[in-house]
Amino acid sequence: MKKIGLAVIMLFIASSAFATGGVAFIDLQKALNLSDAGVKAKAEIGQQVKKYEAKVAAEQDLLKEMRKELEKQAVLLSDEARSKKEREFQQRAKEFQRFAKDIQEELQQKDADFTKRIIDSILKMTRKIGKEKGYAVVLEKSESSIIYGDSSVDLTDDVIKAYNSSN
Repeated sequence: MKKIGLAVIMLFIASSAFATGGVAFIDLQKALNLSDAGVKAKAEIGQQVKKYEAKVAAEQDLLKEMRKELEKQAVLLSDEARSKKEREFQQRAKEFQRFAKDIQEELQQKDADFTKRIIDSILKMTRKIGKEKGYAVVLEKSESSIIYGDSSVDLTDDVIKAYNSSN
């Protein structure tokens, strides 16, 4: 039902837009992924991921080694000493979990910041190009909104070129 309503609205917008200046569309995801800024942001986040992966792997190795050592010494240690070592291990494991969660949140925030900044600029460029080319409406191409769009009204490549040259 919701899709039928959306289709009716889109049809209404398209019919009134054709009367005044036409309809175009842009694939924002493609523009984000293929723009120079998007490629650079993806590479920067990828470098950070690799940097953190090394730290995470080193900490995981250390925790495995601690666990092995604890298991080896378990029968030789007194109850008190074994409990102390287990608490140390658990504390280290907790710190590792916090560290991993912090890394994930940091990378997600950085990705969101990059995406927002780039999308805002792409939308500004899309509005400019849409106006210059005389379109009344520029829609975002997504799986649920545009089923078919002729490539002659696809502004994605034009927006990517203009965006890249402006930065």
